[in-house]
Amino acid sequence: MKAVVCGAGIAGLAAAQCLARRGWEVVVLERAPGPRAQGYMIDFMGPGYDAVEAMGVLPRLRELGYDVEEAGYYDESGRQRAVIRYDAFAKPVGGRLLSMMRPDLESALRESLPEDVELRFGAEVVGVSDGAGSVRVDTADGASSEADLLVGADGVHSTVRELAFGPETGFLKYLGFHTAAYTFEDPEVQALVRDRFCLSDSIGAELGCYGLRDGRVAVFAVHRATDPTLPEDRVAALRREHRRLGWVAPRVLAACPPNDEVYYDQVAQIVMPRWSSGRVVLVGDAGYAVSLLAGMGASLGIGGAYVLAEQVARAATVPEALGNYERLWRPVVADKQAAALKSARWFLPRSRAELLARRAALRLFRLPVLNRFLVKFLSGKQTAVVRALASAPDAAGSPVR
Repeated sequence: MKAVVCGAGIAGLAAAQCLARRGWEVVVLERAPGPRAQGYMIDFMGPGYDAVEAMGVLPRLRELGYDVEEAGYYDESGRQRAVIRYDAFAKPVGGRLLSMMRPDLESALRESLPEDVELRFGAEVVGVSDGAGSVRVDTADGASSEADLLVGADGVHSTVRELAFGPETGFLKYLGFHTAAYTFEDPEVQALVRDRFCLSDSIGAELGCYGLRDGRVAVFAVHRATDPTLPEDRVAALRREHRRLGWVAPRVLAACPPNDEVYYDQVAQIVMPRWSSGRVVLVGDAGYAVSLLAGMGASLGIGGAYVLAEQVARAATVPEALGNYERLWRPVVADKQAAALKSARWFLPRSRAELLARRAALRLFRLPVLNRFLVKFLSGKQTAVVRALASAPDAAGSPVR
């Protein structure tokens, strides 16, 4: 059996690894010329954590992770206004929490691929022909691949989704924010933010910084924007929207690299009535982006890829497997997408009243009972699906490996 995976990001690499270890021949097609260097510092927990443990990748992720002490909110003068201790997050989930750079997570997944997985960068998918017994994938270089399954894992702006399901406009739900990420070198800023995640305590726009072990500073930015259209000059847009934030913001913005080294996109969800059609299936952001506001995109991408591969291995036919995947995974995604919509006001206040309310809420969440509630809210209600599959016997009666 052969699978073509479109997208060499987190969800695509996870799908390739899981399918290959189940005996499938796997080809990964990625339109970019190489691995993406840009990305956020992410908090990784929930179903994705269970999946990487079952996949054997967890030890490597622990090596690459960061020991974050706290996430603090700082006003324009650099005074801490609110703080969340990371040990308070880790304890309710039994320590099953990692903080790491998104490119490092991708790197670990690439390292975990079996040697016989073919990974092709610079391979842009331009055509999909889904037949009764196979699916054909055409790339811009004139090559074609016949497979039993096509996995679209090519992100929010998925080519596979557009070719197989229709235009993006029918599925993308813009949430009213633009976001960006980049890294830069500045020893003074690095010393200020090392071992803690520093966010601006601000209205309408927010900057977050963390000092990396190699001396760089990782930057996360988000601001409200009524127009979803992305600016031609993303650096100018970042400086315009965040220049009033004070404290380290002027140095952070002055150090912004050129446009092609800055990740910049809308904050959006992808909401679809179904994730599969014939022998084409979507995983991760391509099918069910939960958005930056949910904070679980990487976890759901890996968890979904794991569930998909397990169903493919256990079912008698590909269509049956795809139906089982959606039945098991859709409730998990729906829970997180709903939570993201509810958290928008808390995530980035629109007024001083909302800013003060967030400060008060963060102080209350230091209490053990409320802290457990917050962690449950962030990690989702239904995170046992992957764990159950990893511990259950497969269709042949053998333990899942």
